[in-house]
Amino acid sequence: MDIRETDLPGVGRKYRILTRSGDRLVVVVHDDGRRELYHFDYEDPEDSISMITLDDDEARSIAAIVGGMTYKPRTLESIEIALNDLVIEWFKLECRSPCVGISIGALEIRRHTGATVLAIVERDQSKHIAPGPEVVLSAECMLIAAGERENLKALKRILTGGEA
Repeated sequence: MDIRETDLPGVGRKYRILTRSGDRLVVVVHDDGRRELYHFDYEDPEDSISMITLDDDEARSIAAIVGGMTYKPRTLESIEIALNDLVIEWFKLECRSPCVGISIGALEIRRHTGATVLAIVERDQSKHIAPGPEVVLSAECMLIAAGERENLKALKRILTGGEA
């Protein structure tokens, strides 16, 4: 994501945002608290295809929604919960992950990383709780593991093909 700021003397500040997906958004924050949001055409970055004006309260309410303060999605690509030095992290295995089709035992996850696989949630939402070494990793499954940060970094390297 690319964000560029410009001062607008006597008006406020303008933020130009280019998202990873290629969307172009301009947010103008006026000195009186109003916000204007402009969404631009993919083909013509100078052509605004939609615009909305919000007052300060509306803008803050929407910011809370977009920022996840009012609702946290059930499943995220990678979630991390820290409990002192223990970290629990979720890893989604992509179709092209080199570990797809290989069992936990063959990967020797615990020996190479020190991390413990707590569960695997398959694409169809079926679950393997405390999976054994015979469980084979599948594309688009969610692997939930626990360990210290260094253990989980080593696990991520194995899951993405960067070795242990």
